[in-house]
Amino acid sequence: MYIYNWPAEKENDTGVVQQVEVCKVQGPGISGYSQNVKDVGFYLNKCMDRAQQVIPEEQHQKTPVYLGATAGMRLLRLESSDLADRVLAAVRQSLTSYPFDFQGARIITGQEEGAYGWITINYLLGKFNQNISWLRFLPRREGPQETSGALDLGGASTQITFVPLNEQIESQDNSLHFRLYGKNYDVYTHSFLCYGKDQALRLKLVSNIQDAENEVLNEPCFHPGYKRVVNISELFNTPCIKEDEKSLKFRKLVVMGTGNYSACRQSIQKIFNTTYCPYSRCSFNGVFLPPLQGDFGAFSAFYFVMDFLNLTEPGSSLEKMITKIQNFCSEPWDELKTQFHNIKEKYLSEYCFSGTYILTLLRLGYGFSEDNWKDIQFMGKISGSDAGWTLGYMLNLTNMIPAEQPLYPPLSHSTYVFLMVLFSLVLAGVFFIGWLIFRKPSCLQKGTV
Repeated sequence: MYIYNWPAEKENDTGVVQQVEVCKVQGPGISGYSQNVKDVGFYLNKCMDRAQQVIPEEQHQKTPVYLGATAGMRLLRLESSDLADRVLAAVRQSLTSYPFDFQGARIITGQEEGAYGWITINYLLGKFNQNISWLRFLPRREGPQETSGALDLGGASTQITFVPLNEQIESQDNSLHFRLYGKNYDVYTHSFLCYGKDQALRLKLVSNIQDAENEVLNEPCFHPGYKRVVNISELFNTPCIKEDEKSLKFRKLVVMGTGNYSACRQSIQKIFNTTYCPYSRCSFNGVFLPPLQGDFGAFSAFYFVMDFLNLTEPGSSLEKMITKIQNFCSEPWDELKTQFHNIKEKYLSEYCFSGTYILTLLRLGYGFSEDNWKDIQFMGKISGSDAGWTLGYMLNLTNMIPAEQPLYPPLSHSTYVFLMVLFSLVLAGVFFIGWLIFRKPSCLQKGTV
């Protein structure tokens, strides 16, 4: 849960939004309560109680509350729209019990999620700011907008969004148009459902066990000495797995770690289909992707994983990252548990896979290379606010970003040139008169002692 505030006075016709509180909700995402929806209220109570403490009581009734659900709920809706509706109804019932101005709970699309993340990081980086007021009178020069691209990674989906340079977006499903602060932005965006890090791990495991003859799977994406028993029914319990792949002879899978980065990367590559492309160029699975342009902010799980691996320093080379993850994956599980005893084993055990998956997604999936790797910045916060889609979502819903520049149109070029010439002549005249006033004629200086 994120709490934002902004002053009543506006700057550049929009409020300067600041994040004042973050509350991490305990438990799984709301989609995890589909079989027990009555617990959703208890799950949200702690953070909503915290909101009552942080927000002044006199502002409770006029403080809007929004809930946006992402890929976990998109998957649940694919599985059962009735279950998804029940979860959202329980969320609404819980949030309306608080003295805030509840504005609704809904499942946002993958395209929206990508767009809101792009709005967030560019807003926080100050790339939407209008010029100071007197510059509005100058003729505006059109040109490419220097915005940052956005790379978002969650548990169930991943998004890429950026403004291509002089490139037509061949797929209209991937095209968005914004007019922000008087400037036009034609944005490319795509959300890959089932390619968040948690669902991608399922896809990879299922891909590896299709040819398995017994229930033991030697898994290179887990550390040497690691062992995990997985129920096959739980592994297949997702719309991301095709029905024809949901049949095995055994009910349990014993995962044995071998800790081999190269083998892990090769096994991850199997879940990306790069052989089919109906456009001039694609990312994977036949999805159009224009040439990458500008710098990119990588946030959410991109940042959390790389931060754990100490790989968020700007300018880190691709080679350095590969070496670091390769060494990490080869560390024995017992030694790793001792070193990071304060981290839950489930999370700790998956950092090798997640780090390898991120490099594979960025390189094979999106086409980043050693040449433009420096353009990626892994970011957790910008100016005290978390990088992510939530701020962009709130800005959009509260109409804090204007659709048009509301004030005066610029002057024409000819009028501007005339005024500048006139101003120059007046300024020259003022200097000449001043020179005459302060310089005494030579005839008055003869009798001076």
